[in-house]
Amino acid sequence: MKLFESLSPYRPQALGVLRIMTALQFIEHGTQKLFNFPVSAAPHALGGLSLTAAILEFAGGILLALGLMTRPVAFLLAGEMAVAYFMAHMPRDFFPVNNGGDAAISFCFIFLYLVFAGPGAFALDNRRA
Repeated sequence: MKLFESLSPYRPQALGVLRIMTALQFIEHGTQKLFNFPVSAAPHALGGLSLTAAILEFAGGILLALGLMTRPVAFLLAGEMAVAYFMAHMPRDFFPVNNGGDAAISFCFIFLYLVFAGPGAFALDNRRA
């Protein structure tokens, strides 16, 4: 257990890496909807909520990757993922593994964690403080 306790000083860096990697994955969801990149077998028809989600995923993901306005952006994106889960995934099936909503749930709770924990290391928010 002492080995794991010795890692505690690296918490800010680990949080920063979690934020950046999650944001990069999230950006992909936005670019796939907006630009069909990476190429999807069934491109998204954009309009209304789908366009709003694509913009939030792309722009919000970039802001999170940079660590800029991390807490409010993470709060907004956590809400987007909750809405996405209950509107798009939950009606298909109760179980997330069956309805394709496991990523939405994971994103939602990681973003919610960032609201409380802050951006961690490597964030532009740290330079503004």
